[in-house]
Amino acid sequence: MSVIKISDVSFGYIQSIQILKNINLEINEGDFLAIIGENGSGKSSLIKCILGLNKVSEGNIEVSGRIGYLPQSTEIQNNFPATIEEIVLSGTIPNNVRKIFYTKEDKKKAEEVMRDLELFDIRKKCFSELSGGQKQRVLIARALCSTDKIILLDEPVNGLDPKIVKEIYKMLHKLNKEGLTIIMVSHDVERCLQYCTRVVEIENGKVVKDVLAKDYLSGGIK
Repeated sequence: MSVIKISDVSFGYIQSIQILKNINLEINEGDFLAIIGENGSGKSSLIKCILGLNKVSEGNIEVSGRIGYLPQSTEIQNNFPATIEEIVLSGTIPNNVRKIFYTKEDKKKAEEVMRDLELFDIRKKCFSELSGGQKQRVLIARALCSTDKIILLDEPVNGLDPKIVKEIYKMLHKLNKEGLTIIMVSHDVERCLQYCTRVVEIENGKVVKDVLAKDYLSGGIK
C-alpha cells in the first residue's frame, strides 16, 4: 500500500531554474528507502517538498499520515539546553498545535520509544552532554514520537564514528522490520545496499534509478 505518492513534481526556488524535474515516485508501506545522489542533485529539495517545507512548482504529493523528521545535523542546535526526556517528549506535539502540558498518552509513547532506543536510563541527561551517536538516537526517538508510520531522515550518520554508524543502521533496520516505513537521504551507498530494501538515485533533479537494493548494482535504469 502506498504511503506517499509523488506525481509529476517539479520544484525550483526560481521558476526558470528547476531543481526537481517531473519526479514520479511511489513509496510503499514497509519500505526502507534510500535516496542517493551527488551533492546538488535535488535529494534534500525532494525531502522538503514531501514535508511541505518547499512548495512544488508543478505536480502533486499525497502523504498518508504524519511524518517524523530528522534534519541534517547542520540544522540542529547541538548545545540545546534540554534533557533527553524533554526533547523526545517534544516530538509528540504536532507542528500546528500549541500546548503546555503533555498527556499520559504522550508520556507513555515517549517512554516506550526511549526504552526501545536504550535511552530511558539516561533520560535526565542534558542533550549537550551526549556523544554524537547518542544525540542522533535522541533525535530519532523524537521523530518516532511524532509518528507510528513514516520517518524521514536527512543524512542521519554524517560525521559519526563508523562503529556508531553501524549501530544506527542496525537500529533503523530493526524499526523497519517492526513495520516502520523509513525514507533516508544518504551518501553511504555501501551501507544502504546492506540495510535498505530499495534505492532511488537522483541525478540533476530527475529519478534515474529506482530498484530493490539487492538489484542496484545490476541496473534498473528508469
